[in-house]
Amino acid sequence: MNKKLLCAALLGGLSLAQVASAQDFDDRWYLTGSAGMNIQDNDRGTRNAPFGAIGLGKFLNKNWSLDGELNYQNPKFDANQDANWSQYGISLDLRRHFVTEGRNWNPYLLMGLGYQRSEEEYFIPSPLSPANRKDGNFAAKVGLGVQGDLGRVGIRTELAYRADFDDQSVNAPQEDWFGDVLASVGIIVPLGPEPVAAVAPAPEVQPGCADKDDDGDGVNNCDDKCPGSQAGQTIGPDGCPVPVTIDLKGVNFDFDKATLRPDAVAILSEASEILKRYPDLKVEVAGHTDLCGKDDYNQKLSERRAKAAYDYLTSNGVDAGRLIGPVGYGESRPLEPTAQTMPACKSEKNRRTELNVQN
Repeated sequence: MNKKLLCAALLGGLSLAQVASAQDFDDRWYLTGSAGMNIQDNDRGTRNAPFGAIGLGKFLNKNWSLDGELNYQNPKFDANQDANWSQYGISLDLRRHFVTEGRNWNPYLLMGLGYQRSEEEYFIPSPLSPANRKDGNFAAKVGLGVQGDLGRVGIRTELAYRADFDDQSVNAPQEDWFGDVLASVGIIVPLGPEPVAAVAPAPEVQPGCADKDDDGDGVNNCDDKCPGSQAGQTIGPDGCPVPVTIDLKGVNFDFDKATLRPDAVAILSEASEILKRYPDLKVEVAGHTDLCGKDDYNQKLSERRAKAAYDYLTSNGVDAGRLIGPVGYGESRPLEPTAQTMPACKSEKNRRTELNVQN
């Protein structure tokens, strides 16, 4: 069989594919449409004719794609161009793409199987002339091509050889099959949104010393210089216990009185806020007297003074469970030891209440 090759169409398609950019594996379905020249087998006695094809396909992986395609061509007979001869069919085409990273075009090989149906018109000496033959048969295809990406669409240029196993031809009854050459350029239209590259999960971060607080004091292990802190202790930013003092200097009483003065109320109010700020702190509420008077009387007076401070703290939101007492110490713990004779025994500093931190 002698064949004429239509190289111009193929080279034109190749030039377009050269400017196309390569793409990564895209598993979307796509539509295809192509047009080209069907170079007919000379033994069939028909002229070369344009053909068209439409199809649906999908990449199976980065290197393999599978397309289903419908084709149609309508060549004319060399001997009688008034007689009609048309052919249409379907094929399943597998393409092996040779993808190289960074290259803007990818060659491929083609293998296909299909079914072609022929409708052949011929003249006979009869009033029923012209007669028609309609017959279908198996077909196989091999070829090569180049495919690239133009952004929203792809482009494909291809040269294929199709074996048409038609053994019922009226125009060429001596032939069992025919071989046609198909040169085409096509377009590829992906369906659906472009796939988004999967984001790799962030590596799991193992907790370090900055994420641990073994002694539960609120300071992480990296910064904790005293890792053995005990519950209830007041802890500084370095993780170590810090002394907490509640200064009640100024909570003094008038002579022989257990009534809180306005200046004492202001100091106790500030002390209650400190206690709220440190909920684990426990304190003893202690009352004291000066050195004037009898011991029994001063003991009871100190207890009343401690009770006055205790009642104020509990009424201002301090939990009674955190207060020890009220405890009266009478005149046994003077801040200013003085004579027990009037007026030297009347030291205001000794007539006081105190909050003694217990932890």
